[in-house]
Amino acid sequence: MSQKKSPRFELRSGNVDALLLALQTADMAALRDDLLTRFEATPDFFSNDVIALDLRALEDDSEVALGTVIDTLATLKARAIGVVARAGQREWAERFGLPLLDSQSRRSGATERAAEAKAAAEQAAREEATRAAAQAATDAAVAAAMRQTQTLLIDKPLRSGQQVYAHGDVVIMDVVSYGAEVIAEGNIHIYAPLRGRALAGVKGNTAARIFSTCMEPELISIAGIYRTAEQTLPADVHGKTAQVRLADEKLILEALRLK
Repeated sequence: MSQKKSPRFELRSGNVDALLLALQTADMAALRDDLLTRFEATPDFFSNDVIALDLRALEDDSEVALGTVIDTLATLKARAIGVVARAGQREWAERFGLPLLDSQSRRSGATERAAEAKAAAEQAAREEATRAAAQAATDAAVAAAMRQTQTLLIDKPLRSGQQVYAHGDVVIMDVVSYGAEVIAEGNIHIYAPLRGRALAGVKGNTAARIFSTCMEPELISIAGIYRTAEQTLPADVHGKTAQVRLADEKLILEALRLK
């Protein structure tokens, strides 16, 4: 057969980086559990790394079930590519379909340090992501609280067709005309006639209230429970200083006697 060089392939010596997993127990079930406990929470730790199984630290040359550790590594996205073994271990080690390899011990320390650095970097990234998520949740809660406590002040009349929305309470110092609408997530205070529509607690705040020094509304609503002008107001409330509150899913209209 011709030994001439082929243009279609080339054989040359080289080194391939691989992790070296030193087995220090013959109990493959316990080893499997240890591997899963340490790395299952970080499924991308190995990132399809190749691993050589070092059997030399085992106390004797008795055969162990290497298939268990090979399958466990596959579960963790790593692949066993060979074994490093003493002379007495080689015969049975080859039965698991892995080639025998020589180990360069001088590189094992660097490989271990690289693996530890990789694990530390991934742990730091997870902790940073957790801190960022917690900070975002805190910021959102603070922003929501600020919106709820914010009071909107309006000192001009609201004309027909105008609408006001408040994330918290709203205080209006002039008339709310027919056809105007005031919507608030909190309370509504109107120190003038209320003739348009007033909707308080629109995000489900059943404790919200509506106040006016002259109660003549087209519509009043608290947390989605409403009443229209078609339902005549009590004589002691209509055109008087009054409040509207919610009790047992019913609107309660009460005159306010200010001294």
